[in-house]
Amino acid sequence: MTEATQAIAAAETIVQVVRNHAQSTPAAMAFTFGDEVLSFGSLDAGSNRAANGLLAQGIQPGDRVAYLGKNSHLYFEILLGALKVGAAMTPVNWRLADPEIIYVLNDCQARLLFIGDGFAEMAARIAPRLEHVKTIIGVDAHDGRQTDYRTWRDGFPATDPHREGGTDDDAIQLYTSGTTGHPKGAVMTNRSILASRAGASQAEPLDWQVSVPGEVTLLAMPCFHISGTGTGLGTMFAGTGAIVLPEYDPTKALEMIEQYNISKIFMVPAAIQIMLNHPRVHEVDFSRLKYITYGASPIPLELMRAAMDRFGCGFVQMYGMTETSGTIVTLNPEDHDPAGSPRMLSVGKPLPGVEIKIIDGEGQELPAGQIGEIATRSIKNMKGYWNNPKATASTIDADGWLKTGDAGYLDEDGYLYIRDRVKDMIISGGENVYPAEVENAIYSHPKVADVAVIGVPDEKWGEAVKACVVVKKNESLTEAEVIAHARQHIAGYKCPKTVDFIDVLPRNPSGKVLRRELRAPYWEGKDRAVN
Repeated sequence: MTEATQAIAAAETIVQVVRNHAQSTPAAMAFTFGDEVLSFGSLDAGSNRAANGLLAQGIQPGDRVAYLGKNSHLYFEILLGALKVGAAMTPVNWRLADPEIIYVLNDCQARLLFIGDGFAEMAARIAPRLEHVKTIIGVDAHDGRQTDYRTWRDGFPATDPHREGGTDDDAIQLYTSGTTGHPKGAVMTNRSILASRAGASQAEPLDWQVSVPGEVTLLAMPCFHISGTGTGLGTMFAGTGAIVLPEYDPTKALEMIEQYNISKIFMVPAAIQIMLNHPRVHEVDFSRLKYITYGASPIPLELMRAAMDRFGCGFVQMYGMTETSGTIVTLNPEDHDPAGSPRMLSVGKPLPGVEIKIIDGEGQELPAGQIGEIATRSIKNMKGYWNNPKATASTIDADGWLKTGDAGYLDEDGYLYIRDRVKDMIISGGENVYPAEVENAIYSHPKVADVAVIGVPDEKWGEAVKACVVVKKNESLTEAEVIAHARQHIAGYKCPKTVDFIDVLPRNPSGKVLRRELRAPYWEGKDRAVN
């Protein structure tokens, strides 16, 4: 192991890892975005300038810096700049509706907001309702209303301020959809984010975990998710390069695979299917592609067969969540059997350093084969929910076990199988949708008497949002009217794709809606109640 490699392995913060790469391989490509190539040396210097700019703005350790925009190489530069002054980065889901974005920005108490290309109009629209944001800086926003990021950054010295936080300090705050209508900010520390690298170093790494110099990863998933930010951080830790797409576009993705000899990609199954259906997919040479990692939902067997046949690479299923700083369980390539072995129904085995157990409603551990709630314990677990001790306490117990909200079981060999969701969450195209959010939006319609939202199977998106609506007496309502009303309040991907009108919702004696009864007809014949 070289001296540089030893320094990187011993790093205790994200900043230290990147700083070490900048010193050992300054010319190596960190990110490519369009025609711009950002080397590790440039990334380090640019983030130093951004850090000094943040200090001039009065940003203090523990403050939140927010980013609202599509993927950009400069997002990672700003993220590092924030970390270099001890602040935490909060990327905001740009697909949310205005009221949702306002809530997130006010909740995280960000004093400074960076916006990406195309979001100047939204920023101007929501600015009067932001309680803490004092400054908005445009990252290639091109409309002249905000301070230009590059001009602002280059007005500060490239000297490293060396004010980063420690291993247990807050680093990234990602918002998860809320079961009661408001999202919660999951706080990850340097330790939890670096834990995957630390865990891998404790055991012999698997082939798909090994990175080699010159390797290139395609970053196409959104950075407001752990999948996007986690992919970028992973390549930075490895000292390899990433090609950044503003958002997933199968045409662009295929072009990048050809142009840059992409070796690794993370995609949700819906994105894999979209790529397979692209008219150019049979023209592209995938011989340099080593692995496709996927997550957010299992991959249907027929889709996996088609993907294995066309892409000819290894597949790794990843199971995790924002609250676990990403992946905690993997189904490795050798377990991906196109013939459809029983293990293909699992999400795999825990990564090194990750504990998994199945618990009943009282928190007692269940034996192999029995279905209960999946709980996990590792240093990858989040620090907690931002300014929400009640939600934190209900999710993480005193012994550090985090309840995932997923129901499943472990087999005798330690493979984890997911069967349902304890908290009724819907995953559509890799996006988390909580019924309560959608129900609150629909229920505000003056003609709606009652509503329940469920997830139903969908060939393209895995699950689709369906609303079961009870209309008020002597009123009439159409599916299109319900969907249009929902779009005024929540993001488009959360809105129902279809609406069933029913006379009454099934409820138990305490008044709780029996979603399982509503879902049952749509999931009949399926192996599990998630897709």
